[in-house]
Amino acid sequence: MPLFTLERTAPLPAGEAWRRLTDWPRHAGVAPLTRITVLTPGPTRVGTRFAARSAVGPLGFDDVMEVTVWRPPADGGPGLCRLDKRGRVILGWAEIEVRPGPGGRTRVVWREELRVRFLPGLFDGAVDRASRAVFGRAVTRLLRQP
Repeated sequence: MPLFTLERTAPLPAGEAWRRLTDWPRHAGVAPLTRITVLTPGPTRVGTRFAARSAVGPLGFDDVMEVTVWRPPADGGPGLCRLDKRGRVILGWAEIEVRPGPGGRTRVVWREELRVRFLPGLFDGAVDRASRAVFGRAVTRLLRQP
């Protein structure tokens, strides 16, 4: 199971970086061939579930996730969100950490352990490289778009 970490620094207050990264429908606008459906009523909290549907034509799969940790940044402290992946194809977890930094900037750390069911470990390197590219681009875009 590949485990990867992405780090970004954004010229945003921590609360705004958090909002941009945890507004689940926004992820559809930055991830190719993906749409997001929130499965539980808002606001986001522990127990919130959503599905990222990745598809090309009729071929696709749902990456179903559940929020298992929800601690927005407050009082100058960091925020942490953990998503457990509960789909039929994609398994693992993701953590989004938002930490206030100097000069009103924010440090974002995205950690993810990702496994594609039925895909042998032989492909872990390819999954790792593809995941870093796709999620790295998505995090950068989410932080740049208001």
